[in-house]
Amino acid sequence: MSDEKLMSKKKPSYKVGEKFFEYLSEYNRTTHIPISYDDLLRFSGSVAVLDKNDEDTLWVRVYYNEFEREEIDRELKQVYSIFHSDGNEDIISFLNIDAIDYCTFGNSKPFRVKVRNILNDNFTYFYIKKADASRIYGLELEHMLSPYNLNFLVFNDTLIEEHIAGIPGDVFIQDYLPACTETEKSQIAKEFVKFNERCMIRLLGDMRSYNYVVVPVHDFDHVVYRIRAIDFDQQCYESKFKVYRPQFFKENSTLVMMVQDKLLANSIEQYKKEERSVIAKRMKGADKRIKKLLKCMVKDKISPFENVKILRAELYEYTLDMKFKRCRTMGQLLRTALEFVKRNYEDVNMKRLLQG
Repeated sequence: MSDEKLMSKKKPSYKVGEKFFEYLSEYNRTTHIPISYDDLLRFSGSVAVLDKNDEDTLWVRVYYNEFEREEIDRELKQVYSIFHSDGNEDIISFLNIDAIDYCTFGNSKPFRVKVRNILNDNFTYFYIKKADASRIYGLELEHMLSPYNLNFLVFNDTLIEEHIAGIPGDVFIQDYLPACTETEKSQIAKEFVKFNERCMIRLLGDMRSYNYVVVPVHDFDHVVYRIRAIDFDQQCYESKFKVYRPQFFKENSTLVMMVQDKLLANSIEQYKKEERSVIAKRMKGADKRIKKLLKCMVKDKISPFENVKILRAELYEYTLDMKFKRCRTMGQLLRTALEFVKRNYEDVNMKRLLQG
């Protein structure tokens, strides 16, 4: 099935509701910032940003008139200070805004801000986007259910998001994977199986190769590769179950074939079980917070009901759990999916105890 038929043409942005905003405030995800997403749209010109091979990156570097640029630079430094040091303005004099880039590709149309410390030339990025409820749900779920913590802040209709470092999946597959050893390829195959399972369980869609990064971690005498999602726009939106399983995107076909080549069927099943077990443990560890998040999500509309009807039918077909048939929102579908995983984990542990 082609990606065009698998995915909707365009996902709308969903406003952050009152209850969800209260949740975000409770867990220190909200703040007051001096600049908004709309302020950055007032650029007066732009040029294409090219990569090292002079290929178009689909980002443009934007420019502002002289008077606006001075104000925007100052406010972006304040945002960086709020984001990374709780608003301590002592660091502002050591910061420089090297670039502001804008991407018209995809749903969120983000601004990417490059900030450099003038004392040592170290630099980092952060992103400014329109606050979309489904994306923010995705960020929160990633923070709680994946191995990785995420830093983001919401102010009115503006979202500030940290940069997730790593090699873009499409770049890694083309430029780095061929040079990996056979052992490293086996480890990457294992990681892709777990990543695929994690996305499926928490209904994170559209993990095509350019929507995740591969992170090489040097560990003693070898390199371990991790896969991290970087795009959360398609959290609980699409109708087709395949969208939530990275294995079905043609951009990931190289990794899928590598899984088939490097891993035995029983190993693949074991890695899936391991990931389900880890997610169930994370759910138990953050039980109160996840319940509060799902309570907001169950009542929120973050996808058309037509999508919910199609997805609930496919989830029932996959799990044979009747509870999916009673779901009327994407939040209910996700809650049911997580309860299904948690229940199976507890059943397995109970059998182990009885046998022991």
